Amino acid sequence: MSDTVISQDQKDKEAYFTAGQGQLIWTRFKKQKAAMVGAMVLAVLILSGLFAPFLTPYDPTIAGRDKEYLNGEPQIPKFWDENGFSARPFVYTYERQRSIKTNFRWQTTIDREARRYVVLLPKGDKYSYFGIEFETHLFGVDKGYIHLFGTDSTGKDIFSRTFHAINTSMAVGTIGVVIAFFMALMIGGVSGYYGGWIDSILQMITDAVRTIPTIPLFMALAAFIPAEWSAEERFFFISLLLGFIGWPTLARRVRTHLLAERSQEYVLAAQLCGASSGHVIRKHLLPSFTSYIIVDLIISFPYMVLSETALSFIGLGLKDPVNSLGVMLQNVTSADVLLNYQWYFIPVLFFITLVLAFVFVGDGLRDAADPYADTKK
Repeated sequence: MSDTVISQDQKDKEAYFTAGQGQLIWTRFKKQKAAMVGAMVLAVLILSGLFAPFLTPYDPTIAGRDKEYLNGEPQIPKFWDENGFSARPFVYTYERQRSIKTNFRWQTTIDREARRYVVLLPKGDKYSYFGIEFETHLFGVDKGYIHLFGTDSTGKDIFSRTFHAINTSMAVGTIGVVIAFFMALMIGGVSGYYGGWIDSILQMITDAVRTIPTIPLFMALAAFIPAEWSAEERFFFISLLLGFIGWPTLARRVRTHLLAERSQEYVLAAQLCGASSGHVIRKHLLPSFTSYIIVDLIISFPYMVLSETALSFIGLGLKDPVNSLGVMLQNVTSADVLLNYQWYFIPVLFFITLVLAFVFVGDGLRDAADPYADTKK
């Protein structure tokens, strides 16, 4: 028994000392419960956004689809009520009319006798993946419409809008992060490797970009955006803008690391073997801190999403009919919504959850990538 235990301990030690950097980071990351929960939540949200056309019942860009249910309350499927049990979930039929008792506001009357049953995989609005058109959705009702999160003032389904908005905001964040990532590697790598006057000039440019006030910049650029631009053109413009102003922080870190590593023996050996500067940077210096770069990328995502949301929220970014979290947050700024249409805040909860998930995953990766994390405790 003792021999078995000793041999198992030896195997564990051998596995630890022979494990690669990625395996060590994953092992430390799994020990952090908050980071693992954040990773699972983040994965669910990302997949929900990617498959939003299938998971949601309606096209979120079509206004006036349900003209009889404007600013409608969320419809929660039920299995039973005072009329008896049903094996299939159902929602009630709603009738809306204006009443003098409510100052001619819309008044909703529930017809509890008229049930509309939830069905799986119904045919609906067409959507495409990889150029292939589909029209099957995860759920719907046998007649009429179902609105799990209610509807907005134009009759759009908030449930469908929310999941499509997650996908749009993530797409903007991804493009912005990729652009910022490559600019940071190029500028930070050249600055840190060569030093001297090249480093001075590039750091002056980096400092200049860091000191640009973002809100006045966004307002100035918004004034020059042509009103006839399509939603797709606005989307790519905002993505490029976020990428071109988001690289200085990572570039500074890349530069600092390369300044410390460029005099190491393995770098001198590569140079003596005739390796070019680009080869040394790509094959030797940057891979030496790949884990930190990955952590920076993950941490940058919530800031990109926050930036897109802030731009769209103040009217300088994406606009209807594009569905993004920032566009949807524009609808919760009035007191009328706060007092009468609280379901407009449901996308806000998804936005907070998305950002917190990124924060927990980023913090977990940062601790897992730190080789001295265990010795600090």
